[in-house]
Amino acid sequence: MRSFAAVGLVVVLSRLVGAAFGLEWTPMEPLPDSMGFAGAFAGASGGALVVAGGANFPKGMPWQGGVKVWHDRAWVLAEPGSQWREAGRLARPLAYGVCVGGEGAMVCAGGSDAAGHHADVFRLKWNGSALEQEPLAPLPLPLAMAAGALVGGTFYVACGSERPGEQSALGRVFTLRLADARSAWREIEPLPGVPRILPVAAVWEGEFLVFGGAALESGPDGKMERRYLRDAWAYRADRGWKRLADLPSPVAAAPSPAPLMDGALWILGGDDGSRVGFTPMEKHPGFAGRMLAYEPQGDRWRDEGVAPVVRATVGCVEWRGGFVLPSGEVRPGVRSPEVWRIR
Repeated sequence: MRSFAAVGLVVVLSRLVGAAFGLEWTPMEPLPDSMGFAGAFAGASGGALVVAGGANFPKGMPWQGGVKVWHDRAWVLAEPGSQWREAGRLARPLAYGVCVGGEGAMVCAGGSDAAGHHADVFRLKWNGSALEQEPLAPLPLPLAMAAGALVGGTFYVACGSERPGEQSALGRVFTLRLADARSAWREIEPLPGVPRILPVAAVWEGEFLVFGGAALESGPDGKMERRYLRDAWAYRADRGWKRLADLPSPVAAAPSPAPLMDGALWILGGDDGSRVGFTPMEKHPGFAGRMLAYEPQGDRWRDEGVAPVVRATVGCVEWRGGFVLPSGEVRPGVRSPEVWRIR
């Protein structure tokens, strides 16, 4: 356990570093799990912060022969400064799906478990004492490692993979009108760029944006490899897709949806691919993700340097006047229970 002095030092340093870029990073109460999770569903409901599901390696890292375990527990934080409490369980262990806020609840789509990928879609609502779950229309196909966002009342889900093992990626895009209980998923024009997993989604003035991700391509030895991407796209229903300015550097699995702060959409860390293949794995320094700020009005990017805290495969939740990164992946195989608030 860190000492109070160490915690205080982290707070001071994070605020100082964040202030240099106009952002303040503040640690919150960590999740009550010593390891933390990657790919958990994260959102807000009933005024509370909710984290559910996720995956980790509780019995050894992957390079030690450890096996990934998916989880079904849900946690709730009623307000900043309070303690996390267990709030029930999902219908099945699940991770690497897409989660957005809508109609006072969280809407979760897709994801995977040890058996494979799933098409399940469901609403999670915190009523103050329990987490209510309601099934919604399933996706047209099993899908994990996709990205999504809520544009108006429409839930967009883009890209990802249909099967485990990272053998192929998709560029397909689906939408669902959340306010209409009878609504079914509709497939729209696919992303014009290469199919990809783990892109970052965002919203700007009625448009659905997709940044980066990783294409899956055959390497020299015939095995599938990730190619990290820099392209960016925006979709509007009355216009279709439009290509935006490329990112300054590649990114995949950054906190998503990208938060909107001071008129810019922020990429906060993630994996840029620069440390793929690092050895020995137990000394991996962590993802080298950077902070990139996209200005939609000028279609331009700013490179804001290395994030004070770099996380991957984690949701970004707007909550109580800030944006929260609950848990996530620090480096391949390693998660963190830390929860950070950005303002």
